[in-house]
Amino acid sequence: MTDSILFTTGIGWRHPHYASLLEARPELDFLEVHSENFFAPGGAARAVLQEARQTYPISLHGVGLALGSAAGIDPWHLAQLAALVERIEPVRVSDHASFARGPWGGTTVHAADLLPLAFHRQSLDVLCANVQQVQDRLQRVLLVENLSAYVSFSSSDMDEAEFLGELASRTGCGLLVDVNNIYVNALNARLAGSTDDPVRACMAWMERLPPHAVAELHVAGHKDCGDIVIDDHGSRVCDPVWQIYRHALTRFGGAPQGLATLVEWDTDIPPLQVLLDEAARARAFQAHAEEVPA
Repeated sequence: MTDSILFTTGIGWRHPHYASLLEARPELDFLEVHSENFFAPGGAARAVLQEARQTYPISLHGVGLALGSAAGIDPWHLAQLAALVERIEPVRVSDHASFARGPWGGTTVHAADLLPLAFHRQSLDVLCANVQQVQDRLQRVLLVENLSAYVSFSSSDMDEAEFLGELASRTGCGLLVDVNNIYVNALNARLAGSTDDPVRACMAWMERLPPHAVAELHVAGHKDCGDIVIDDHGSRVCDPVWQIYRHALTRFGGAPQGLATLVEWDTDIPPLQVLLDEAARARAFQAHAEEVPA
């Protein structure tokens, strides 16, 4: 590590905290919102976002671009995103390495879910083309996030980390590494019979990514349902995820663009102070990472 390292920390800003955050104006480096919630021009939602923008940089995180869809990018969706980006001038724009759009009954439909991709060359070609289209339209780098996936394809040409690394290399996009997603996948792999230690498996996954492509980390809580682990973003970050996060800071902290951390909480949303406490814990780990020599 060097003194030039830049860590920033933010929280996901959801409707229950709109008023309390604008009243308290806590010390945060950025706020993240879901892009699609603010597509409508004008109205109360856009007004509250623009008010927050006066104090905080805004990160736009999408769930609907369906970047891996062979049916391509929905022109209307991309147009709405481009208009929002122009209006808000976000610090980052991101979405997921997933598909959701496809033909059904003579038309193209959206599954309203983040469906996993097969890690094949053909899937990579589709993903690269769609990511490049979005970047060309927005005239900025897009960050692409790894999924928590509850099904997988029986064969592939590469593993997920190699797949995402190839995407970054070919398109120049950035990567958003969701630490909780990696851990959820590792826990579900163990339930399916894997003997790998989940924490070590997550760290090994990170080692296969190009470190300078990673611009943001997400941390969140998840739910163990017994026969499956769900990425529900409904609780505090658990200790194993923090352990993996600390490894991520040392692995990706030297990125020239800096490294952002987002605390996500989307269900069973607690008082704002709970999210701020989680953000403070992330900052504490960052401070320790800055003291570790390269």
